[in-house]
Amino acid sequence: MDIFLNICKVTLEEGFMYAIMALGVYITYSILDFPDLSVDGTMPMGAIVTAVLILAGVDPWLCLGLSFAAGALAGCVTGLLHVKLRIRPLLCGILVYTALLSINLVILFAFNGGASVASFFRKPTIFSTFLGALIPEYVGGMYLRTMLVSLVVAVVCKLLLDVFLKTKSGLLLRATGNNEKYVTLLSRDPGNSKILGLALGNGFAALAGSVIAQSKGSADQQMGVGMVVLGLASVIIGLSVFKKSRLKATTMVILGSVAYKAVLTVALGLGLPTEYLKLLMALLFTLALVFSGRIGGKKGRASEC
Repeated sequence: MDIFLNICKVTLEEGFMYAIMALGVYITYSILDFPDLSVDGTMPMGAIVTAVLILAGVDPWLCLGLSFAAGALAGCVTGLLHVKLRIRPLLCGILVYTALLSINLVILFAFNGGASVASFFRKPTIFSTFLGALIPEYVGGMYLRTMLVSLVVAVVCKLLLDVFLKTKSGLLLRATGNNEKYVTLLSRDPGNSKILGLALGNGFAALAGSVIAQSKGSADQQMGVGMVVLGLASVIIGLSVFKKSRLKATTMVILGSVAYKAVLTVALGLGLPTEYLKLLMALLFTLALVFSGRIGGKKGRASEC
């Protein structure tokens, strides 16, 4: 029973953390239909920015906002490459991701004494200060603060995104993903909506990196490996499995992230060697694509918001 409860706790902790990133992927992939690969760079960017700021004494809750801003800036670059320079979406993501590989390392080396890993285990984090300190550490003898704080952050992000998608800018963003020509007929520039959507998507990815780094007490460049696959799989699983429910698309994405992490956690709990984890991630992503194609044909769109 203790093993089962521990598996559930780990699944929910990681599921809620990565759900924040999945919400960002939902914006770019499902709403904008933009295959953005820069997530693999912006996610660790948020983690690294948070790590060096916490080491410098900055409030960990403020680090969340600053990491979001850093990711949003990178997303704007991706959007500008596509909108202003007419570079294909896939190549834009690759270019920004490649650039971030160096930028992230430069930040680490410059503000972390030349080390490639920033550790801040004994520093304050969102799990030990302000709102995090108000949540009980243990419930029923089990440490649940990390899970509960991650849940709160994920729900707040979901609610804010829901509100944004109902605003004028949000409606234009959804319309841009569905029909750019219609947006042009409204005398609006769809390019601006694309840049905004990519900024928000990568901002959420960096925010997720910030939360994950603070839960682990460290950050490094390798944290971003496979994040695109994880985010896309979470979105596809959520929008496919829960398609017939009356849940909002953002809620489906969060549940999809939890479900995806549940499969990975159970597999590791059953003794799967860690070197096979990325292979399992790729397999699950493939199954999610096949399954979504069979039950829905096309991936979830903005109309599902």
